[in-house]
Amino acid sequence: MIVPATPEALEQAARALAAGEVVAFPTETVYGLGADAANPEAVGRVFALKQRPANHPLIVHLASTEAAAAWAADMPPMACRLAERFWPGPLTLVLRRAPGVNTVVTGGQDTIGLRVPSHPVALALLQAFAGVGSGAIAAPSANRFGRLSATRASHVVEEFGDALSRVIDGGDSDVGIESTIVDVSAGRAVLLRPGAIGIDRLAEALGELPAARDAQSPRASGTLASHYAPQARVMLVEADLIAEIARFLAGDGQSVAVLARTAGEPLFDGGPASPRWFRAPVDVAAYAHDLYASLRALDAPGIDVIVVEQPPLDAAWIAVLDRLQRAAADRPDRRR
Repeated sequence: MIVPATPEALEQAARALAAGEVVAFPTETVYGLGADAANPEAVGRVFALKQRPANHPLIVHLASTEAAAAWAADMPPMACRLAERFWPGPLTLVLRRAPGVNTVVTGGQDTIGLRVPSHPVALALLQAFAGVGSGAIAAPSANRFGRLSATRASHVVEEFGDALSRVIDGGDSDVGIESTIVDVSAGRAVLLRPGAIGIDRLAEALGELPAARDAQSPRASGTLASHYAPQARVMLVEADLIAEIARFLAGDGQSVAVLARTAGEPLFDGGPASPRWFRAPVDVAAYAHDLYASLRALDAPGIDVIVVEQPPLDAAWIAVLDRLQRAAADRPDRRR
């Protein structure tokens, strides 16, 4: 059930969280599927709803930097610099978990991902929950595991239907893609997942570039080879090849949708096999904001392939490219 983000609804949602229920709520990145981070049984319900592997950690959302002291063993100087610069905001810090923090939420690891969201509804919910419960909400994106993230309340309902009784409507997510994740648990800053906060801004705050993720890095949300995926197969294609490939696929009997950024729509014959053409924003922030909603719209029943124009290969587009490459990765449950 979608409910408006009124003060009364947020108080009710906070009490529901304290009672062990799962609540979907908006953040500036994507919608989250939230449970009391201090309640292992409630967190387990999130894993079951998402069909998420138990070793895949969740991100714990907090109302303030000060609240991190209950969840992290320490806040090293580099973590403090990043938190001061980017919290509240779309940054998750991976830290050593505090003693006593349940390992259900950390996926069995000795590290924990924390962030303070900037969405006013998320902050109001966290503050209300602090008055009746732990004040910490463990929340992955509100979608089935590996699928497209939800950036609207209606997307959450599409994913879960009656299995989820409370979806707080906070409008469209402002950013549209998941948070940047930086591991600071082992004395260095390691970029685990790119997001709206780019490498250049991280480097400015840290005084150096973050290191790249390696085999010793903690597991983190959204880092599997296949993730953020529609049901239809996704192909990344250079702009000057889109029309040719779309025609070839349609001629092969496949139903095709196109997400083009700069490529102009060619003339098709207008028949039922003609590719469905969708124009994406040219600007990176607007493109990221619309990305999941666009892919959801194109991933209609009967569509076999979504052909996506390859975005620019420069630093500003790293996070978008990361999501598209994971969406395009092969997986066994595609429609075709």
